[in-house]
This record gives sequence, structure tokens and C-alpha cells, in this order.
Amino acid sequence: MAGDAVAPRTALLRRGRPGARWLLRRRYDVRLHHAGRVPATGPVILASNHVGFLDGPLLATFAPRPVHALAKRELFAGPMSPFLRAAGQIPVDRTHPDPTAVRSCLAVLERGGVVGIFPEGARGAGEFEAIHGGAAYLALVTGAPVVPVTLFGTRERGAGSESLPPRGSRIDMVFGAPYRLQAVSWPRTQEQVGSATVSLRSHLLAALEDAKVLTGRELPGTLPAEQDDHA
Repeated sequence: MAGDAVAPRTALLRRGRPGARWLLRRRYDVRLHHAGRVPATGPVILASNHVGFLDGPLLATFAPRPVHALAKRELFAGPMSPFLRAAGQIPVDRTHPDPTAVRSCLAVLERGGVVGIFPEGARGAGEFEAIHGGAAYLALVTGAPVVPVTLFGTRERGAGSESLPPRGSRIDMVFGAPYRLQAVSWPRTQEQVGSATVSLRSHLLAALEDAKVLTGRELPGTLPAEQDDHA
């Protein structure tokens, strides 16, 4: 499936997580809910809402298992590129189909690893108003379960996409029940991917509502108009 694609590196991702957790918890009150819902072994896709700058680092650091998260390609063009690549994160072109990113994700899943995806594609309200088909496609190819993740507290209401919550803020990460799509052999049609995406979105929305009830929290709403193209 992934052909000769090389899976992202894992050494720094595994070694660096304890220290990263310690640093983040010195600044924020990070609370995990239902982390046991993430299967302990085998391929898994974590599908998270996306509201703030911290979402990616939190997912990679606090998920029960090391996560190879998709991150916008622009981040890999600057000084953070060597670190992101060493930490096993996967660059993705958000404006066009990106077969290289897909192959990298498939290589991770075929090795029994965890891929992290923000199906909304960019930071925003985090309400799953619309999602892309990447998570559903990977699930259809591999049969890996999709675990919803809902993040609260990574952006304050009215704040911009690059903002950080104040020191001491509470951040909640809620894991939903795994959702399985039956694997479909090649070729997979646009209709199949579209139908699977609609089905997955319904599950993500249900998990989001459960997370709101569990934590008693709401999301921060839409980004300021001048910010919504920079996430």
C-alpha cells in the first residue's frame, strides 16, 4: 500500500515525550480523559479538532502512544524543520492532494503506529463543521480504527490562531470511542471515500458533544476574520 515510502523517524518522538510533558505541565493544567480508549497496539488514527497553535504539540506529547501528526508544509520550510522531521511529524500540502504525505501515513500505519490528523485542515472553531477526507481514506485503506480527540483550552475566545493560552490555563484532551470503517480493497472510489467521510464526521460530532458534557466546556468560536487564512 505505501510502496517504498519511508516511515517517519521515531527515536526523538519516543525519547522526547516525557520531557515535553513535564515542560507543558509546568505551564498548563493538562487533563486527559478516557485515554484508555486508544488501542494499546496496532495501527490507530487520531482525528482531532483544531482550534489553537498548541494542538499539534499536545497531541504528539500527551496521546497514550507516540503520534506522527500531519502538519502544514509551511512549518517545514523554517528553522523548526529539522526538529519536526526528527520528531517524526509529517509535512502535508493543505492546498492540493499530497500523495507523499498519504504514503508516509500508510507506512506508519502498516508498521502498527499512530497517525494524528486534524480533519478540519486548519485552525478554526473546532466544531467539525466541515472535514476533509484524509482520515476516512486512511481508515478505508488500512482498516485502522479512528479515535476522535477533542481539545479544549488551547485558544481563548477572540484570540488569534498563533496565540497561546495564559500560564496556568486548564487544557482538556478527551478521547472518544474508536470508530471502525471496513477496509475496502483497491480501487477505492470517490463515492466510497465521500460516504465514509460523512459517516466519520457524524461520529466526530457525537464525540464532541459527549466531550462538552463531560468537561462542561465550550470551544472558543471562530477566529478573528484577519486570522482565518493563517492557521
